[in-house]
Amino acid sequence: MLRRGSKVVVLRGYLMPMISESTPVAFSDPLPDAVDVAVIGAGVIGTSTAWFLAKQGVRVALIEKGRVAGEQSSRNWGWVRQQGRDRYELPIMMESNRIWRGLAEETGESDLTFTAAGCVYLAEDERELAKYEQWHDLAREHQLDTRMLSADEAREVASGVEGRWVGGMLTPSDGRAEPFVAVPALARAARRLQVSVTENCAVRTLETAGGQVRGVQTELGSVRADRVVLAGGAWSTYFAGNAGIDLPQLVVRSTVGRTNPAPDRGLPNVNAPGFTLRRREDGGYTVSSGDFAEHYICPRSFKYFTKFFSLLRLSAKDMRLRLKPPAGYPGAWGSKSRWSADEVTPFERMRVVNPPPSEEVRRRLAERMPRRVPWLHEVGLAEIWAGMIDVTPDAVPYICEVPALEGLFIGTGMSGHGFGIGPGVGRVLADLVLGRPTGFDLARFRFGRFTDGSPIVPGPY
Repeated sequence: MLRRGSKVVVLRGYLMPMISESTPVAFSDPLPDAVDVAVIGAGVIGTSTAWFLAKQGVRVALIEKGRVAGEQSSRNWGWVRQQGRDRYELPIMMESNRIWRGLAEETGESDLTFTAAGCVYLAEDERELAKYEQWHDLAREHQLDTRMLSADEAREVASGVEGRWVGGMLTPSDGRAEPFVAVPALARAARRLQVSVTENCAVRTLETAGGQVRGVQTELGSVRADRVVLAGGAWSTYFAGNAGIDLPQLVVRSTVGRTNPAPDRGLPNVNAPGFTLRRREDGGYTVSSGDFAEHYICPRSFKYFTKFFSLLRLSAKDMRLRLKPPAGYPGAWGSKSRWSADEVTPFERMRVVNPPPSEEVRRRLAERMPRRVPWLHEVGLAEIWAGMIDVTPDAVPYICEVPALEGLFIGTGMSGHGFGIGPGVGRVLADLVLGRPTGFDLARFRFGRFTDGSPIVPGPY
């Protein structure tokens, strides 16, 4: 079982509470007076970055306003997917896939187990299949094990998923992990490497001097550090804004469900038109419509509208606009946009964003599951939930240093792609922070790409 609030999840044979604001604090290390690097946000990006830094002997404080992985890092599909990535994301994702394969053994944390189940995209028309063939050319450039499927092969690979397939695309080396337990497990591993991990502690402001980061001010006191990594997900743009840094990014609500336990059919992660699924360690399947997202209109919606126009026009998702976000949500009308270190911030007023699920997605799943996976429909949905995804105007992340403020690094805007690529991005950010070559071309992820006159070219979303 996997449920909210006081309800519980059965995973790997244990009863475990779902991460929420009512979840007991598991990481309560005292704030150090000084570290080499302070990391803001303990989702998959921040936690991975802290772990990779600590492996190099760097003193790190990982500071989280709510709970480790409390927001989108525990609410996503759990796919570790190379397939379908942006051209410049793909090399980092391939590195991340390699890292995932060794995490459980290296950390001693079985909750970081990676299952190489593969990932398949299915097509019901030639136009969709042509898109997959175009991406397959990129996979060949990188010698990825992706292959195109005939109609018969698609039916065999996705046996039990109904549709009139004309073909598909399969990457056998892709796989899955369990978001709910994986990121806290990595935080435990980081802690064993002497990272201080502090939940329920909002970073309020940066301390700076002469255009250089000098530390952070939190609700529990200050931490001196000459390097800071901002990995705050949906909240990053508001933290940056308070520091006078414009970080174009908006937030969308995405809804996911899980089924009761069902037979294991040996399926890969499946992306079919209007329906996705992946096997879970608790015996059920994570499912979604895969084609629907919602954006709550807020002041930054108007500020960034022109930057997001191309993405809205090209996205395959049905994007619905809602009149306003609920009070306390990132960017809600009336929320503070500026504050000082001695003021209570929006981050403290909402420790963990726990949005209600979309009724439209619930309706789509109820309509599509009997048609796509009748055997899975029979066991029924056990739960449906939502998360808030940080999306950039081109749907690829920021992985960069802020030019105007030496020592501030950003890893945010994962645009729904963050869980799988998280360890890879963490490794890259750690190298950036340490001034080492990353091994990748990061121009696509630079801070100023939306203000330097460059064309905005959306990646897959």
